[in-house]
Parts: sequence; structure tokens; C-alpha cells
Amino acid sequence: MKAPEMPSPSSAVQDHYPDSYAHCFGCGRLNGHGHRLKSAWEGEDVVARITPGPEQISLPGFVYGGLIASLIDCHGMATAAASAERSAGFAIGDRVMPRFVTASLQVRYLAPTPLGPELELRARVREFTAKKSIVDVTISVGGTATARGEVVAVIMPESMRANA
Repeated sequence: MKAPEMPSPSSAVQDHYPDSYAHCFGCGRLNGHGHRLKSAWEGEDVVARITPGPEQISLPGFVYGGLIASLIDCHGMATAAASAERSAGFAIGDRVMPRFVTASLQVRYLAPTPLGPELELRARVREFTAKKSIVDVTISVGGTATARGEVVAVIMPESMRANA
């Protein structure tokens, strides 16, 4: 009889945040009421996919714009963390991921986002310094971009660490 295979380690950034910082409504794996967004490398982009539920409605047939902003925000933080690790020579899962927080968020709604189909979030770091990352995020449905965002991500300040 063949021994059972060990599960492969997760490639999702959020699965490697420290437990004390894994409660975010958008991406926290320890928040049972949240979205539990999962972001991982696909080539040179960090990608996540999510299908909004019927309660995430704005008008019949369309996704609530606040959800779009929230997804861009959380995916931007994960992209900053993944990029910081890659630039330091580490892969997702090699060690506990650094935790970033939002310094600035800009969202441009390009077209109404239909409720029902899967959303694809695709992001890249445009600028990286020791103090911040500027991340560009696009949300698409079926290959059509419906929103774009720019997120300025900074390493979580010490004042926030004290509350964990």
C-alpha cells in the first residue's frame, strides 16, 4: 500500500502571515467572516481569484464598489509582501511573510463589475524602496478590466505591532 502524500505547502502569501496578523477582513485566514483572499505568484504577477457572493451586491447584477476597493487594498498588501520576499531571495512559504499596511489607496472604476462570475486580481510592484512599495492592481472579469488601483504599501509600523 502506498503511503499517503504529504500536502504541498501553500503558495498563498496570506497563509504565511503570522497568526497575530492574520485577522484582516479581506485576507485574514483566521477571520471566518472575511473574504480570505489568496494571492500567489503567476509568472511576474501576483494573482488572486474570488467570486463575490450575492450579498456583495450594489445594484441587481453588479458588485458593490466598496468590495472592489477592499480587494485591491488587500491584494496590494500581499503583492508588496511577495515582492519584498522575492527581492530578498525568498519564495512564498520559506519563512513568515512580512506584513504591510496601506498608506494610500486610489481606485478607478472602469466599468461595472458583474456579480456572479469570478474576478481576477493581477498586480505588480511598480516602485520598491526600503520604506514603501507602490503596487498596481487590475481587477478583470473574463479578460475585461473593470477596475484599477494604485496602493502604497508600507511595512507595518511598530505602533501597530504592539496591539497584536
